[in-house]
Amino acid sequence: MKESTPEIHKKDTGKSYSFAIITISTSRAEKFGDVGSPEEAEDLSGKAMSDILTSSGHAVAFYRLVPDEEIAILEAVNSALSSPADIVITSGGTGLTSGDVTIESVAPLFEKDIPGFGELFRYKSLEEIGTAVILTRAAAGVIRGKAVFCLPGSPNAVKLALSGIIVPEAGHIVRHVGE
Repeated sequence: MKESTPEIHKKDTGKSYSFAIITISTSRAEKFGDVGSPEEAEDLSGKAMSDILTSSGHAVAFYRLVPDEEIAILEAVNSALSSPADIVITSGGTGLTSGDVTIESVAPLFEKDIPGFGELFRYKSLEEIGTAVILTRAAAGVIRGKAVFCLPGSPNAVKLALSGIIVPEAGHIVRHVGE
């Protein structure tokens, strides 16, 4: 009997994947410099991501803290793409201020956009933060055969994105971007 579409999509559920986490925060990068873990930088969002991933059976293969500057962001993303990580997640710099340059830095690298991620993230955020969801430019795309997610910097935003979208779809995502 042929598998149905939902069965095919959930085929990779339960497998372990490797993630790269990049926190983008000028103030935190200036205060803590080059650190090896979210705990060393008092990075609540990075720690929340790490905790969600490891408690879900996944690994964190890469962590970097960088200022909200295009060159630093691009260097971190390129390093993460060269790491063993299957999925790259950035946190921070997705807002509307002049200092928020994550999307301007990363989105031009997308070989394919994943517009459904930003749409679903904003939809799921509506109940929590109301119409302020229009202020986020959360985005995702594929670069060099890896999915890259650009999330807002708040701990609640990363928890929602990881627990409600990315972790449940990790296997599906990795399988499709690797085809």
